[in-house]
Amino acid sequence: MPRLFGTDGVRGLANRDLTAGLALGLAQASATVLTQGRRAEERRASGRRPVAVLARDPRISGEFISAAVAAGLASSGVDVLDAGVIPTPAAAFLIADIGADFGVMISASHNPAPDNGIKLFAFGGTKLPDNVEDRIEAHLAMDVLMPIGGDVGRIRRFADAEDRYVVHLLGTLPNRLDGIHVVLDCAHGAAAGVSPQVFTDAGATLTVIGADPDGVNINDGVGSTHLDNLARTVLEHGADIGIAHDGDADRCLAVDHEGNVIDGDQIMAILAVSMAERGVLKDRTLVATVMSNLGLRKAMAANDITVIQTKVGDRYVLEELNANGLSLGGEQSGHVIMTQFATTGDGILTGLHLVAEMARTGKTIAELASVMTVYPQILVNVRGVDHRALHSDDVITAAIAAAEVELGDSGRVLLRPSGTEPMVRVMVEAADQPTADRLAHSLADIVLERLAN
Repeated sequence: MPRLFGTDGVRGLANRDLTAGLALGLAQASATVLTQGRRAEERRASGRRPVAVLARDPRISGEFISAAVAAGLASSGVDVLDAGVIPTPAAAFLIADIGADFGVMISASHNPAPDNGIKLFAFGGTKLPDNVEDRIEAHLAMDVLMPIGGDVGRIRRFADAEDRYVVHLLGTLPNRLDGIHVVLDCAHGAAAGVSPQVFTDAGATLTVIGADPDGVNINDGVGSTHLDNLARTVLEHGADIGIAHDGDADRCLAVDHEGNVIDGDQIMAILAVSMAERGVLKDRTLVATVMSNLGLRKAMAANDITVIQTKVGDRYVLEELNANGLSLGGEQSGHVIMTQFATTGDGILTGLHLVAEMARTGKTIAELASVMTVYPQILVNVRGVDHRALHSDDVITAAIAAAEVELGDSGRVLLRPSGTEPMVRVMVEAADQPTADRLAHSLADIVLERLAN
């Protein structure tokens, strides 16, 4: 059977793949696994029950899934603090802030409204390692905790959840945002309540779109996966920058005053250079994935900043950051992790610091982004192939080598198997788009010819 947990929790079509029964079972299994150890034993010995923070994004299915999770946790002897609709990074922050034993976020991030997901966080607001997720999955088939009487958990409203998070975000800023006109796209998602408030409190002039969630319009033509509306609004209002979140606000992308996209690589470049100048970029090192643009690595080299590359996935970026005590990392998609202030990607935090750098330097976002030249990049997905043979096929290896010789230092080639389906992803970067397109499609044809099922 395929593994239940994906790269970011358990996700699927709500009420088909992700049912109330599965949510209940996951909550009970999580309560069993995540309340083991000395800390939980000490809490119980003092007559206190374990505590979990529960939150969700505003999609309609989150209501019944959240209720099922709360029931599963409370029936397992865990006190539940229900924070309601808040961003994923807010949930992670609150877990650490109040010393909760663990937490649960109900969200499918940038996915459409019919999907949903369950993300689990450990003590301290950190994502779970694979082995702990595997233990939780294994416990789905085992007996669960069944306390009675006064040992069952209570479910209470986390009344000041948003306020705590807003105060935290404002406290991270090196300077105010006065004089900057920001268009903010909240994706009709979890950022709709918090993000406009905190940008306003920080001094920005604000125009807000995508901030009217109704349970079914999350990510629908808005947010970080649909930037056209944001770009138009920036141009219409003559704003300085547009900031876009995704449904659970763990991502941030931007557009400049002319409507040009500023992606996650460019955002990381801006923040890395700023942090290095201010002496807060630990070891002058940035962590990015293998999919980050070649231009990012070249820009960092020009600024004496080391880049460490990881597999695709913000969890792998975070593992590298934590293993080496580093301060900044992220993905091209807009997951940016600033470990001084957060344990996971935080789109609101990222947007605030991006605008703060504009205010600090007096430069436009386009001027700041010019630190990095974006190399034309194309990604071709080759489906229906046996990706296990990708790196052992001599013809494919020779074709990759020939493409790399042609590109030299002006581009790169990356072929990687999908982790979830029989597919190979072919990525090529080059100095010009026609070269990137030609080489990528040529390699894709060879992969299909050699590895077709």
